[in-house]
Amino acid sequence: MENILDSTKQEIKLIDRGIIYLTGIDKIVRFDTEEFFMESVMGPINVKGEMLEVVKLDTHDGVVSIKGKISSIVYEDDKKKTEESFITKLFK
Repeated sequence: MENILDSTKQEIKLIDRGIIYLTGIDKIVRFDTEEFFMESVMGPINVKGEMLEVVKLDTHDGVVSIKGKISSIVYEDDKKKTEESFITKLFK
């Protein structure tokens, strides 16, 4: 069977909390050694940990590999972010 990446699907593979493979990544918005915030086909995703670094970045296929001590993987809610930023702006 041929291995074809579907641009509307996402896979996440975590190995021993030390390396994570993600597909369906549209772009890395920001990153440092403790956090990677990315836009994916399933919405914004946040990977947190310690001593994080990019092992592989394939922008054509939307594949990212990150190594370090992974502590959390969270999908962010677009609507919640919009509401929070609106309220924050309102009270500034």
